[in-house]
Amino acid sequence: MKKIILLLLVLMIGLTEMTEAKSKWISLFNGKDLKGWFVRGKATWTVQDGVLVGEGGMGHIYTDATCTDFEAKGMFRISGDKSNSGFYFRANPPADNPDGFPRGYEAQICNSQDAYTGWLWKPGTPTGKATELLTKDGEWFEYRIKVVGSHIEFWINDKPVMTYDDSEYKTGVILQFRVITQG
Repeated sequence: MKKIILLLLVLMIGLTEMTEAKSKWISLFNGKDLKGWFVRGKATWTVQDGVLVGEGGMGHIYTDATCTDFEAKGMFRISGDKSNSGFYFRANPPADNPDGFPRGYEAQICNSQDAYTGWLWKPGTPTGKATELLTKDGEWFEYRIKVVGSHIEFWINDKPVMTYDDSEYKTGVILQFRVITQG
């Protein structure tokens, strides 16, 4: 049986204008198809019953949108032992290898390693430590990410789990997902 990762029941992004007092939330996923997204790598991405599903190997799916400061939230579920995914931001595909790992930040989505869901990663390296593991395989959870200037914050189910300051990556794709499945 293949292990799969199910991602994205609802994904909203709050684009913050420094001149505005309020954020405007926009949906990046229409729940019907992959319009506004592009795929790299071997993973197959589909929409099943309003859910974005990645399976079948390592790959990324990117939005067409980019920004600097933002707040994003979505519903996620990891299905399968050893499955590993990530919510990338301020990141872009490498020009020399479009199917390779992007350069930027990653909010980890993984329950099977020491640097689990809630950790901040920079290319290949756990960077900002999550305070605790609040997710379980097979269960939906809300992930919220807020980035303003160099300040990065993560929440799982409205509980703060990670705060970090870093200014290496200033702009890029708002988010993308990585899926690695084993089976």
